[in-house]
Amino acid sequence: MTTEPETPFLHVGDHPAIDFLNTAYRPQGVAIELLGSGQEFLAWLVATGLLEPAAARTLERRVGRAALDSAAEEARRVREWARGWLGRWREAPRGDFAKDVARLNTLLARASLEREVVASADGLRLVQQSAIESADALLALVAAQIAAFVTAEDPALLKMCAGPGCTVWFLDRTRAGRRRFCTSAVCGNRAKVAAFRERQRAELTLSRTARPRRGR
Repeated sequence: MTTEPETPFLHVGDHPAIDFLNTAYRPQGVAIELLGSGQEFLAWLVATGLLEPAAARTLERRVGRAALDSAAEEARRVREWARGWLGRWREAPRGDFAKDVARLNTLLARASLEREVVASADGLRLVQQSAIESADALLALVAAQIAAFVTAEDPALLKMCAGPGCTVWFLDRTRAGRRRFCTSAVCGNRAKVAAFRERQRAELTLSRTARPRRGR
């Protein structure tokens, strides 16, 4: 049975591809790794909605812990490559990314598509999902999100948290485009507290400077 890490997964990126980048981050300079094992990788895929819990349990029984740990190790390498690529894509959307695209397509090819016509209240619809037959095919689920991101999103929306020492990424979908923090409750609040303390120090320094000196 899959288990989540002690530190909760972050879902603040507003896109699964960005949440994948945020499985390793440094709040206030302290490194946190959320994909340290194959079980954690499976748990993240389930928590993010990329893999059904029943499918995760079946795969875990079929392939074993060693194969899943190997997939998690590769996922960490893919994450750092994706972080670098998306950072470069944000800075130069028209850049030459042929090697990155080729690597992405290789990952996508690890899983085949299953197609099924489903009857619903709205009529018939075609449902497509990836067929995951092995541990290394799990990377295709992540690759599909990265592919969706680079083909449909605006790179200008991709930002990094402005909180001191925070490395969390997110998409700024606010109307004014002024989102600065991963979460207002954590980094946003810390920034407000830091600014308040800085104002207090400045006011104290000013009051001391303006205080008249007593004669001897």
